[in-house]
Amino acid sequence: MPDVLDASPYDALLLLSFGGPEGPDDVVPFLENVTRGRGIPKERLKEVGQHYFLFGGVSPINDQNRALLDALRKDFAEHGLDLPVYWGNRNWAPYLTDTLREMAGDGRRRVLVLATSAYASYSGCRQYRENLADALAALESEGLEPPKVDKLRHYFNHPGFVEPMVDGVVRCLAELPEEVRDGAHIAFCTHSIPTASADTSGPVEEHGDGGAYVRQHLDVAQLIADAVRERTGVDHPWQLVYQSRSGAPHIPWLEPDICDHLEERRAAGAPAVVMAPIGFVSDHMEVLYDLDTEATAKAGELGLPVRRSATVGADPRFAAAVRDLVLERAGDERGQEVTPCALGRLGASHNLCPVGCCPARGPRPAAAGADSPYA
Repeated sequence: MPDVLDASPYDALLLLSFGGPEGPDDVVPFLENVTRGRGIPKERLKEVGQHYFLFGGVSPINDQNRALLDALRKDFAEHGLDLPVYWGNRNWAPYLTDTLREMAGDGRRRVLVLATSAYASYSGCRQYRENLADALAALESEGLEPPKVDKLRHYFNHPGFVEPMVDGVVRCLAELPEEVRDGAHIAFCTHSIPTASADTSGPVEEHGDGGAYVRQHLDVAQLIADAVRERTGVDHPWQLVYQSRSGAPHIPWLEPDICDHLEERRAAGAPAVVMAPIGFVSDHMEVLYDLDTEATAKAGELGLPVRRSATVGADPRFAAAVRDLVLERAGDERGQEVTPCALGRLGASHNLCPVGCCPARGPRPAAAGADSPYA
């Protein structure tokens, strides 16, 4: 039997994700959840939902989360980590509030939260913390005692997150025709966000010029590019690019867009491009549509060979990284000296989001941070 690993004071892990529709009838209600409070007409939501209808109205994210749950439970069991794993979503079943209610009923008092977003930003961190606060408040309103929740640190530069992406890029390069392989460019892709949101991402001291969001992605891109060079002997040109822009056209968002980038690379004579979606944990809808459908179609129009590398998903190395993050945070909570595991120039991220980190669009409480009302 494996040695028993100590996760105390924590008694559960919560996988917290975005959620997605699981059939055509779910698409518009799901989008109404995502856009609640913005006054977007239902007809407009039906137009936006066409991306989902192209795939039968089913987002792959829920099945991918089920696979990750299985991988986490398998890894924990094999390594003697006795920590139950729950799953809750922000925008679709299983809903976060329902899952926290279940956890409270099961007697869980100290909960670690793994968000399926590896980087600092309002939408990738603070908004999850706001949703946690809303759910905890809902439990209190029902007369339940909510558990204390802590969020695992950003894991963008953990080896278990980076190394599977290196493998994916190397595999894609090998799949390219030999005559274009060595000259191929790498487009490291992530979700575009408003530049104002990017500039205020991360702790206050990191604000400005893209903030922590851009710096963290650039650090990961450099890590992967360096590892690919070591593996292949070729120094491939690369650039950080963006996808999945939404919102009013007059508001500046991070650029260049992946499709514009493919046009620029073709015009500059690039023989091929590998698209590496480093900003996403799994191959969900924005990867399948924006890269596999839209960007790949653009590359076909340009006569530009492209390949798209896989996201981390349920890779066993990522599951092992989560175990490592759990034990790291548990040891820190117990007052032990802990050496966090991180690659690159930026080092390990903070455990507790400080005041002013990825500030909210308006005054809303957020759990699992220095400004949490649920200390």
